[in-house]
Parts: sequence; structure tokens; C-alpha cells
Amino acid sequence: MTQTLKNKTSKQNLSAKTETAMPCIWMQAGVAAKKDCNNYHDCTSCKYDTAMGKQAIAGKHLSWQEALRKKDSLDRTCRHALTGRVDHRTCAMNYNCSHCDFDQLFEDTLSPAKGNSGMHMKDIKGFKLADGYFFHMGHTWAGIDGGGIIRIGMDDFAFKVLGGPDGFELPLMGQELNLGRPGWGIKRNRNLADILSPVNGVITKVNPALYASPALPEQKPYEDGWLFTVHNSDLKGAVKHLMGDEASVTWLNGEITTLEGMIETVAGPLSTDGGLLVKDVFGNLPALGWENLTRRFLKS
Repeated sequence: MTQTLKNKTSKQNLSAKTETAMPCIWMQAGVAAKKDCNNYHDCTSCKYDTAMGKQAIAGKHLSWQEALRKKDSLDRTCRHALTGRVDHRTCAMNYNCSHCDFDQLFEDTLSPAKGNSGMHMKDIKGFKLADGYFFHMGHTWAGIDGGGIIRIGMDDFAFKVLGGPDGFELPLMGQELNLGRPGWGIKRNRNLADILSPVNGVITKVNPALYASPALPEQKPYEDGWLFTVHNSDLKGAVKHLMGDEASVTWLNGEITTLEGMIETVAGPLSTDGGLLVKDVFGNLPALGWENLTRRFLKS
């Protein structure tokens, strides 16, 4: 009985080791035995994809498209579904992506504009933190959309501390942003604050929904409330200095502790449920000072 259990456990461990968290499309097509994607499924800037493509042209192996074409037509899954960017979708173009209207629509419009409504959220003392995004110390986030595109927004903490914005001073398409430098502004009543850019890049799209609804980023900061997208051909390099899931939790806990201390300085001990921490800290406690809050938390 014990030996059987050990054998079963051993097989389970072996199975776990052979799985990959983000399988490369070359692996999913069966060309590569085991290859985890380390480029956010952005094949256009992937050195591995380029090398494999050259080998396929030289006749050393099939291309991933040719391998997938060998599947039954009903089993030919769209490349965007294989990489987890959309729900299941059957490829109707036999993997001739350059001639596919959906592929072009997705890359040009849907991917940078759709937000990510299916993400998992962590709740840290009433503040939301989204999984899968990269966070900057100035309370902005960067999300990889692929194709060299990075979506940018501000986190839930920033909006709950500063309250709902009246508007933004957003950059124009084509404008270049520089990491750690003021990239745009946020306004509330007569108060203004600069926001530091979390990445380098060139603006490719500004969220059109913000002009009609400037409160959207406060309501859905990680989803429909994204601010704009930028292009950076080096996606890994662009986000390597930002905080991932685990580091961002530790950081946000520290920020909350700092905020609690600031509140207690002007308002006395907090209630056990956090009280004013939940929403619009500045609106409830203007004595904290707009400039004081933005300098401490936005680093501007």
C-alpha cells in the first residue's frame, strides 16, 4: 500500500515537472517537446520564434502553422486562444493569420482596448490588487498585451487615497514616455498631480472612454479604466524593474501601513475595520494635504 502510494506520488510529481505554466505555441503545435513561453506570447519580438521559423524554412522541422494544419478542422484552435488571450475559438483561416480579419482586428483594436475582465483580484485591507500586472512604486501598473504593446493604468490604492478624479491630462498619440519621469496628470477640483511613467515607450492609443467618463479608472482601475497603451519592442526589458504578484503584495502592505500612520497623526486611532481607508481618504481628511499624499505615494 505504501509503495503504491509512493509510485503514484512519483508519477504525479513527474507529470507536474513536464507541464509548463505558459506553453509556447511551438510546443502546443507539437514541434517542440517542452518549451515555456518567456516573452508574454509576443511572437513578433521573440528570438526563439525567429530561430524556429528560420529552421522551419530550412526544412529542419515543420512550422507551428503546418503542424497545427494537420489537426482535424474542428480541432484547429485560433492562435490567440492557444496563448490564452481570448476564449476558445476555432481557426477558420487554416492558420493564414495575415489574411485573417479577426487576427488583424485583435492585434490592432481588441487586444489593447478590451482590458482584462477575467483577472483574479487580491483584497488587501480593502485595496484591490490585480494578478498578472506589473506595478511601479508610484502606484501605476503595466499589463502586457503582446505585439510590443503595454497597457498602462493607475492602481486601486491611488484612487482610494486621492478620491475620484475630475479628469486627466493624458499624453498624445506618438508621444514618448520615459521611465520614472512625469508622463501624465490627474486632477481633482483645483488639485493637480504628476504621475510617473512605469515604463519607456511611445503612446499608441488613449482610452477613448475616459473623455466621456473620467470616473471609469476609479471604478474599474484594472479593467475598462486603463489609460493608454504604449509600444516597446523589448517587453521583458520594459517590465523587469517593476513588481510582480508576490513583490507587489509586500509593497502594498507597506504602503497601507504608512497610510494608516499618516491618518492616525491627524485623526487619532483608526477603527478596527479600517474606517477611512476604504474610500476617498483625501476627501474625508483634507488635513492630510494633497501635496503630502501625492509626494509620498505617487513619488511626484
